Amino acid sequence: MSLSEIGTHQAHGVPAVTGPADHDPPLHRIKEVRQQQGVSLRRVGQVLHTDIRELRREEENTTDMPLSRLYQWQQALDVPVGDLLVDSGAPLSTPVLQRARMVRIMKTVAAIREKAQAPSIQRLAETLVEQILEIMPELKGVNPWHSVGQRRSLDEYGRIAERTYSDELWRDS
Repeated sequence: MSLSEIGTHQAHGVPAVTGPADHDPPLHRIKEVRQQQGVSLRRVGQVLHTDIRELRREEENTTDMPLSRLYQWQQALDVPVGDLLVDSGAPLSTPVLQRARMVRIMKTVAAIREKAQAPSIQRLAETLVEQILEIMPELKGVNPWHSVGQRRSLDEYGRIAERTYSDELWRDS
C-alpha cells in the first residue's frame, strides 16, 4: 500500500493495518506453547472470555497484538511471557516444559479415572491423581483427553447439517 493510499484510507476512517502476509516473520509462539501445555482452545476461551475463532486468529504466529493481550494469554497458559515470544528457536524453559509434561500426565490419569470400570483401577487412578496434586496443586481441575475428536463451538454445525437426506428415509415402512 502506498503512502497516498494510506492517507486516503485513514481519511475515510479505514485503518491502514492489513492482514498478515505469508512472508511476515513470526511474532509469537502462543499456539506452540498452548499445545505443549496441553491446554485446549475451549479452556483458553473460558478463561479469556473469547470466541474460539478469535483465539485461532490470535494464535497465528504473524498476528500482531497488544502487549496487554499477550499478558492475558500468558496468564491463561500459566507460563512466563518470554516463552510466548519468538526466540532463536530455543525450546521452552525447563520449568515450563516440565509443567507441560505434568499436564499431559494428569490428562491421561483423568482419562483413566473416567473410563475405569473396575473399582481397583478407579482407586489406583484416584491415588495417582492425589500424588500428582501433591507435586503440582495447580493441576487440580485438568480435564481428561477428549475421547471423540475435537468439540464444536455452539456456532458450528455437525455433519448431519452438511448432508441432505431424502424424506423417504424418515418415513415409516
